[in-house]
Amino acid sequence: MGSAQKYELPFKLQNSDLLHNKSCVGGEWKDAKSGKTFEVVDPGTGKAWIECPVSDASDVDAAVKNSHEAFLEYKKVSPRQRAQWLYKWDQLIRENKEDIATILVYETGKPRSEAYGEIEYSTGFTWWFAGEAERIQGTNFIPALSNRRIFTIKQPAGVAAALVPWNFPIAMILRKAGAALAAGCTMIVKPSPETPITVLALAHLALKAGFPPGALNVLTTDLDKTPELSEALCRHPHIAKVTFTGSTRVGKLVAKICADNLKKVTLELGGNCPVLIFDDANIEQAMSQIFALKYRHAGQACITANRIYVQSGIFDTFLERWNAETDKIVVGHGSDEKTTMGPVTTPRGAQKALELVEDAKKKGAKIHKGGNKIDGKGGYFFEPTVITGVTPDMDIANEEVFSPICTFIKFETEEEAVQKANDTSMGLASYLFTKNVDRMWRLFESLEAGMIGLNTGNSSAAESPFGGIKQSGYGKESGKDVAVNEYLITKTGTFTLEENA
Repeated sequence: MGSAQKYELPFKLQNSDLLHNKSCVGGEWKDAKSGKTFEVVDPGTGKAWIECPVSDASDVDAAVKNSHEAFLEYKKVSPRQRAQWLYKWDQLIRENKEDIATILVYETGKPRSEAYGEIEYSTGFTWWFAGEAERIQGTNFIPALSNRRIFTIKQPAGVAAALVPWNFPIAMILRKAGAALAAGCTMIVKPSPETPITVLALAHLALKAGFPPGALNVLTTDLDKTPELSEALCRHPHIAKVTFTGSTRVGKLVAKICADNLKKVTLELGGNCPVLIFDDANIEQAMSQIFALKYRHAGQACITANRIYVQSGIFDTFLERWNAETDKIVVGHGSDEKTTMGPVTTPRGAQKALELVEDAKKKGAKIHKGGNKIDGKGGYFFEPTVITGVTPDMDIANEEVFSPICTFIKFETEEEAVQKANDTSMGLASYLFTKNVDRMWRLFESLEAGMIGLNTGNSSAAESPFGGIKQSGYGKESGKDVAVNEYLITKTGTFTLEENA
């Protein structure tokens, strides 16, 4: 575990072998060439509890070459063996659920119940992609020329680089690495500076599951060196595929860098996700679904409810119910079993939330609940906040909120609601609640988003393709065939038959 001894760990693990705080390269735990480290902070207390290497561009070549050497052998491994390793990895993650949840709480701040939920959701990907590993198939067919035969084969693209965020670090890794490893690719991960320990624990378990050293490498770094390290990974000639989850602004930079060498890229970017609740909706159903969606991880999810549109006939009733439920939220440290909402993960997240609220107040919005940082708890806490009177000129109407701020907007007609919902450059997810099946189908087709929740606020699963349109990115993660295909290339073979002599 290295330099972790200089800190007092705020928890005890059942399996202490899980705790690593150095980069993982070729199955070994390594410091950065510079020897520099950065601190990992518990957002519930604001105190550092461990440190990790500050990797930079000088660390990239050796790590990627190791991944490439591993790929040259791993691509020859049978799909059955890859599937077995994935199943074993899945089993080990589940067996170590308690410890992984503990690390997750102290890195992200989310309540322990949500940590369990993320692990359960995330292992859906290891299980799913283990099955997909054996179902990668090519084709053969007879084209227009009857004496010709055409074949296609699917092959792994090469070494993949994963640039991942901090809000769901287990899900982001298993969704990306599960697909890559099933396809026969190796992967090198750059975790977020906020959540490296969770990712290193997963890398440790991947080695224990039997994956060869180098199949899953991890380079940690701090916030300052993240751009340098990420760009070096994207530009390295042995990186064949880049997958990024994060903001639209950074995603555009990643796309530009990768375009220089025409690398395959998957971008899962920001969202400004609308919810449309119609007069004929089941209010109980809409409340339970959207309340959980909005306040999960203190609103820090790309697919969370950003703008909640409620039709005028039920607006007041719905808002009253929402405010009453909001009063029941218990804000605290994620390790406290009474806590139902933890802190935001970064101090800049809390400050951004405050700035959004202040801008809305200045421009005439009404603050029904919250709107302030919570002092005295020691971490990065922000009050559950409810706002009405939101207008298009407010920052909160146009930006990804990424905090526990709910905005409610009244609408009259279906056409008005669709127009407002689509009035954004982003198109990740949209949600609607109605018992009119014709309306449901119309909105499924007319809402501009890659994923539509139809009377549900939870539409993400290993079996369904995940990804957005517009400036929310391109490419799909999870789902049948599509996710693994992101890590494959297709080769076409053409054969001409000689006629009988």
